[in-house]
Amino acid sequence: MNITTISLKLRKVCKSAIKRRERRGKQRLGGPNEFVMLDESNFYHKRKYGRGRFGPTWRRRKWVFGMLGIRGKRRRPILRLVKQRSRRHLIPLVTKYVRQGTTVITDMWRAYTTAIAESGFVHFSVNHSRSFVNPDTGAHTQNIERAWSTYKSQVWRLRGNRTVKTLKSHLALIEWTHWLANEHKDGPLGRLLHDIRHFCKF
Repeated sequence: MNITTISLKLRKVCKSAIKRRERRGKQRLGGPNEFVMLDESNFYHKRKYGRGRFGPTWRRRKWVFGMLGIRGKRRRPILRLVKQRSRRHLIPLVTKYVRQGTTVITDMWRAYTTAIAESGFVHFSVNHSRSFVNPDTGAHTQNIERAWSTYKSQVWRLRGNRTVKTLKSHLALIEWTHWLANEHKDGPLGRLLHDIRHFCKF
C-alpha cells in the first residue's frame, strides 16, 4: 500500500466521521453566545503554470456556501457546494444547519436581504461597497473572508482536486479538522486514531 492510497483512506475515514455527526443531528451552528457568518466563494481547479486542460467538471467555477459559527476563539465551518447563489439554494441550508433565533451576519447579497429575518434569525448585514464594517452595528464578515483564504490553500495543497467528488471530500476534511480534531482531548492525532478504529478497513 503506497502513501497516496493511505492518504486517500485516511481522508475517507475523516469524511465518514463528520458525516456520521451530521446524520445524528449534531452538526448545527448557533444558539446562545454563538453567532454565524454566511458567505459564498468560488472554488476552481488550478492548472500548473497556467497550462493544461480543465476536466469536464471544472469548466465552470464551483460555488461553495460557507456558514461559520463563532464563539470566542472557536471557529466551526459548514461548507456546501451549491449550483447557484440564489435564495432558493442558500436559505434551506441556513435553516437546516443554523439554530432558530441565532444572530446571523451577511453582506448585502440579494439572496439574504429579507429571507434571513423571515426564516427566524436575527440578521445583521454590512454593505461592502461602503465599508468593511457596518458603522451603526459593528457587523462585519471579516472572519469568514479570512477563512476562505485558509480553506482554499488547504484544498490546493491536496492531491486530486479536479472533480466535484474530490472537492467535497476536501471540504469534509476541513470540517472534520474544526469540528472533531481540534475539539478532541488528545488533539488531531488522537481524534484520527479514534476514527481509524471505528471506520477504517485496511
